[in-house]
Amino acid sequence: MKVLVMYDYPPSPGGLATQGDLLYRGLMELGVDVRAVHFESAQEKEWYYRWFKPDVVVGVGYWGYTPHLILHPQRFGVQPVPWLVADGYIANYQEVLNELPLILVTSNWVKEMYVRDGIKGDNIVVLPVGCDTDTFKPYDKNDPKILAVRESLGVAPDQLMILTVGGDAASKGAQEVMQALAIIDNRAPKWKYVCKVWPQPRTKLQNLADLEMAEHLGIEKNVTYATNTISRNFMPYLIAACDIYAAPSRLEGFGMPQVEAGACGKPVLSLKAMGMLDTLIHGETAFLAEVARKIVVNEVLLGGESGFEDKHKVVFNTPRTVDYRANVQDIAKYLMILMLDEKLRLKMGAAGRERVVENFDYRVVAKKFVQIINDKLGIY
Repeated sequence: MKVLVMYDYPPSPGGLATQGDLLYRGLMELGVDVRAVHFESAQEKEWYYRWFKPDVVVGVGYWGYTPHLILHPQRFGVQPVPWLVADGYIANYQEVLNELPLILVTSNWVKEMYVRDGIKGDNIVVLPVGCDTDTFKPYDKNDPKILAVRESLGVAPDQLMILTVGGDAASKGAQEVMQALAIIDNRAPKWKYVCKVWPQPRTKLQNLADLEMAEHLGIEKNVTYATNTISRNFMPYLIAACDIYAAPSRLEGFGMPQVEAGACGKPVLSLKAMGMLDTLIHGETAFLAEVARKIVVNEVLLGGESGFEDKHKVVFNTPRTVDYRANVQDIAKYLMILMLDEKLRLKMGAAGRERVVENFDYRVVAKKFVQIINDKLGIY
């Protein structure tokens, strides 16, 4: 089997790039003849089609990348297998997607979204995102690297560190976490809430709004927003430095940081919906807050990124849920339980680690990929 993997290559620290790169690494370690290329690099992709002659081209992204991931390899007679996430609504390319013999998606919820929006479910197979459990692993709390992370973030030795990681924090549920922390502040042990966000123009206003909320709630002294550019090399230590990983995400097709937190032996607090239903087990590896509210829209405006002209309006026959909000009282309750019980934190963290190693290690995912290609496409 010869495989060409298309993603943001060489990999940036983002989720889609990491998703593709871990599959690439896993296939290499299995001995599969595999190459990697940037999904937008038309000339280099064509170069691989001509001399490498891949049996299958796996493209990582969302439905809006269809021209890069599907249409381009099809022009050269190469079999595309997109490995897709969802962003709330699949607005275009249904015809193209329905002609494919195989579509990979990151969770059962993502599959449901594609089927809801007109994609046939028969050829959609769930393949979870991999995790490097050799680097994302538990560390001793007195490890110099862990102590250095906490010190650099201003976390005192007697404070519990609660962490959220994302492109922005609000989409990962940080506002709901802050509201919950304000509820329990006077009863909880000493704590520091750290939000690691990426420095990008689109998130500056959101970060300011989040920090303004922290000030209104009276907890701003215990909330830290870290906006530095970091590499994937630093991420395992950042996550391993926390005591609780909190991300009741508003929209999540898989939840890579939650899985990485489990690999680091950390208890997770998240939302009982979407991709987290595949990756987390309530009461065993995580506490999952109930959904308090669904954000529903009747129409959306789309543009060139979705294959339409600018300001193209799509009106839904049935309103679409595009976002979720977690129950703040549930978050407060579960945070309090975890903050007061170190043994429970360790127990849930250990269970999370075991689950990730067994189900989401990148080598396990690569083996699943090979089996799916064997079974569905008859390529060996």
